[in-house]
Amino acid sequence: MFSRSSLSEVILADAIRPRLRLVFCGTALGTVAARKRAYYAGPGNAFYETLWRIGMTPRRLQPAEYPELLEYGIGLTDICKTRSGSDQEVGRGAFDVERLTALLEENRPGWIAFNGKNSASGAFGHPVDYGPQAERFAGVAAFVLPSTSGAARRYWDIAHWQELARLV
Repeated sequence: MFSRSSLSEVILADAIRPRLRLVFCGTALGTVAARKRAYYAGPGNAFYETLWRIGMTPRRLQPAEYPELLEYGIGLTDICKTRSGSDQEVGRGAFDVERLTALLEENRPGWIAFNGKNSASGAFGHPVDYGPQAERFAGVAAFVLPSTSGAARRYWDIAHWQELARLV
């Protein structure tokens, strides 16, 4: 299933199983998330707070509890599994679209939600806007969200996240 990424290079395994209602895809683990081996673990990241606020989880999970998201039909992955850091540090050359495509084709979630435009435009191969996409990715309905990263706070708008919650 991994094309350019071997299992030994992967920093943190995907949290996924077949037929989830939704899989979130980020660009790559941030530096803190890689060190803690937990998705969205940076102190300024609003991911778990947002999931709770929009009703996707019954309480605010801590980053180390990310495997519990599977119980709510939610999976996690990144378009780059072998590097960590900011989007600029990772660079699009490290994106593994082939691996992401195979992952989705194998597991067939109801939706893929890209946590930020960078991962989405890298996956689609062209610029994207926030919201539901007319184009499917790997046969899966796609939605592009403002990033929950503290570094992207100026683009933050929970309304897109609320719309996703209504759709899934």
